[in-house]
Amino acid sequence: MIDTKGEKIFYAINYVMMSLIVLTTLLPFINILAVSFSSEYAVLSGKVYLWPVEFNLTTYKAIFKGSTIMASLKNTVLVTLVGTAINMLMTIAAAYPLSKKRLKGRNTVLMFITFTMLFNAGMIPNFILIKSMGLIDSYWALWLSGALSTYNMIVLKTFFEGIPPSMEESAAIDGCSDIGILVKIVIPLSLPAIASIALFYAVGNWNAYFNVLLYITSSAKATLQIRLRDLLNTSAMDTIKNAVMDSQDSANVTEESIKGASIVVATVPILIVYPFLQKYFVKGVMIGSIKG
Repeated sequence: MIDTKGEKIFYAINYVMMSLIVLTTLLPFINILAVSFSSEYAVLSGKVYLWPVEFNLTTYKAIFKGSTIMASLKNTVLVTLVGTAINMLMTIAAAYPLSKKRLKGRNTVLMFITFTMLFNAGMIPNFILIKSMGLIDSYWALWLSGALSTYNMIVLKTFFEGIPPSMEESAAIDGCSDIGILVKIVIPLSLPAIASIALFYAVGNWNAYFNVLLYITSSAKATLQIRLRDLLNTSAMDTIKNAVMDSQDSANVTEESIKGASIVVATVPILIVYPFLQKYFVKGVMIGSIKG
């Protein structure tokens, strides 16, 4: 099929716009990455743009030598792994039965669940509830308060509804229970949707900031996002710089390079997860677009 002149112009405009969007989001991160690997003189003199100048690893040595950043990294990994597991368990447990028309009171339950998308109690009542449950300074305050996303649950429910009923009926005739059908048939067929939603949950848990600031009071339980905020304080910056004061390269550690390296350390781990879920993520998006 030969594209018309108008279609070629349309495609060209799309390519240009998408390229600009990619550059807008990618270039700042590349600049931060370059700053984190550059020397103090290069950073302060403004010579660093998209490539490290006077390459060195002193800043990263300072960060990994200090205990605060590494401890926060471990806390963030724990919050993300457990939180995502709870999110998926709750989402699947709610989406599967609600996808069955034979469930009594299905529409009423859906109405109440959808209501929470439009209205909620607010920050203060939620805080009072978490405090009354004795969950302040506990990761359970984070996991339980965000255990289920109504939007993600509805998306997964819609996906479950698209699975041919004949497959489940055949399994039921063979004596398979509802849980068995879910585990052996529905979940394997829904891996693209499940992987996509799991990625959304994981990114949300990894980047969680406000709830951590609200419910976690102990410094030892702080996550990476809180540590990044602390880096704006002079005292926190001095603590990291003191970690390499005994090194001859300590002069290469600057506030900007520490901030840049910390952002890289906080961003790269969650970026590494994406390639493993990419094939499921793309397939899930395509299936969702076809089914509408």
